Amino acid sequence: MMTNVYINMMKSTEATGFLGKMLVEKILRVQPDVKRIYLLVRAADAAAARQRVETEVRGKELFGMLRQQHGSGYNEALDVNVMGVKHMCDFAGKCPNLDVLLHVSTAYVAGEKQGLVPERPFRDGETLRDGTRLDIDAELRLARDLTNQMEADNDIYMSPKAKRKAMKDLGLTRARHFGWPNTYVFTKSMGEMMLGQMTRGGHVPVLIVRPSMITSVQNDPLPGWIEGTRTIDMILIGYAKQSLSCFLADLDLTMDVMPGDMVVNAMMVATVAHASYTQLSRSEKKPHQQPQLVLPAALQVYHVTSSLRHPAPYAVLYRTGIRYFEEHPRVGPDGRTVRTRKVRFFGSITMFHLFMVLKYRLPLELLRLLSILCFGLFGLAALYQDLARNYRLVMQLVDLYGPFSLFEGCFDDVNLNKLRLAMADHTTMTSPLFNFDPKTVEWDEYFYRVHIPGVMKYVLK
Repeated sequence: MMTNVYINMMKSTEATGFLGKMLVEKILRVQPDVKRIYLLVRAADAAAARQRVETEVRGKELFGMLRQQHGSGYNEALDVNVMGVKHMCDFAGKCPNLDVLLHVSTAYVAGEKQGLVPERPFRDGETLRDGTRLDIDAELRLARDLTNQMEADNDIYMSPKAKRKAMKDLGLTRARHFGWPNTYVFTKSMGEMMLGQMTRGGHVPVLIVRPSMITSVQNDPLPGWIEGTRTIDMILIGYAKQSLSCFLADLDLTMDVMPGDMVVNAMMVATVAHASYTQLSRSEKKPHQQPQLVLPAALQVYHVTSSLRHPAPYAVLYRTGIRYFEEHPRVGPDGRTVRTRKVRFFGSITMFHLFMVLKYRLPLELLRLLSILCFGLFGLAALYQDLARNYRLVMQLVDLYGPFSLFEGCFDDVNLNKLRLAMADHTTMTSPLFNFDPKTVEWDEYFYRVHIPGVMKYVLK
């Protein structure tokens, strides 16, 4: 049973991403009987897809423990049936023995909702703004029409950068029109709706897993491992480089985070639970005759979050960051210790913008005028560029992550808690190897001893 469950689960997530790599690694490490895994990889052709798997999956340090245990024995599992993620649902429909379809979304499809956010799927056309209705086909046409228009105009004065900005602006405009704060969560919401449309009336359980902000691996296989720059990590990196003087975040608000390995564990347990029902329905035995972890077939949403069960305020990140960098000072290119300065946090957009005017906008304008009057002498131009660079960094981070850092909602996890209770009598799933309870995380210790060192080691190399 376990082999089929895990194989089919992999038909629903891009394998080269942060969660995808952790999921593949853990399946191969804890399930030696698995025969094949279908990896979804975006690539121009099969050769390019294999190259991505080799460089972006197999070659990563995350797979070191697996290489030590099995050598090159997992090659076959990584090399079979690579195909594009856009064909996921069509591909799943061609699998007669499919037990479950799992889709990874984000908890922040809730937009800027306040209060308790329930674990429920989106209805067709549902938006976050009253009086509007979302038509996915219409949105696809808008993007396609803009692309065709820019290609048809063939304006030599419109650079590739300008074209990208035009497309970005369109996405942000449409997102805000329907009530979402940015294009990312807007398109994630549309993805959930599309999944619901394409799987409606089917007999295979469809699971939507919505993690909150995913942080580094807590326990296995590599504590502290993380890839890429995630939401809160930009604050740490900016602080470490001393390029971030302020940020828009209320330190008293909850910073909803989950370690990456816990998210993977929740995905695996949910898949086993729902796939068991599918397998039993194909057999002559009834669910009550099987002492297995079983949940019925349905479209189910799981919030893999911590804000309700074990909340951690942004103040945790702030104080552990100060402690870490005071005890582990960074060394600059010149060999000198980098002096760390505290970052100002603003819980009010008004106060933040006022600070940015006084700290950056006015000095920048003054430097610009002085540079013109002094013909760029006295290093004024370089000083202007440095200050402008820091200003752009802060504003870019606020544009990207402001909706998360000021989020005042709390994600309900009643469905995930039912899953925890259901697995209580299942000896395999109660192993610490599959733990996804945020209550077991001591946040201060986790950030100080695991996450921040991991960001410094794997991201800020």
